[in-house]
Amino acid sequence: MSIIPLQLLQLQEQGTHILVEVMLFDTVHLMVLDTGASKTVFDKNQLEQIHAEQFQLETTDTLSTGLGTNTMQSFLIQIPIFKIQDWSIKNYKAAVLDLSSINYAYEQMNLQPVIGVIGGDILAPYGAIIDYKKKTLKLLKRRLKLK
Repeated sequence: MSIIPLQLLQLQEQGTHILVEVMLFDTVHLMVLDTGASKTVFDKNQLEQIHAEQFQLETTDTLSTGLGTNTMQSFLIQIPIFKIQDWSIKNYKAAVLDLSSINYAYEQMNLQPVIGVIGGDILAPYGAIIDYKKKTLKLLKRRLKLK
């Protein structure tokens, strides 16, 4: 089991965001941990600004729901290795969306942009346990067999 440090970010009256450092294309980034998100998604704009030569986006006909719309164009990305501290997934296929609304809000609060959102496709099958008091995330190294 991996024990991963978290940052709790108080967003004035909007509540709390849980942030975690991840390693993507050998670079450290911040991601939001979102227990309500069904899928992990990466921000198209951040990927293109920082890692444009390191990946190829696949187009998809799927329109994504969430972030105030159900008509957002989505893409797919194949990530050779996605790491969170000593926990990792190899050849991880994830969705890529325009998350500029999140990063715009962060920019307005003078906060660092995030590269994406970690969702249920990682949290559930790896038995995620969030400990708010200790500010940690526990993830199993192997997938659970969920039905």
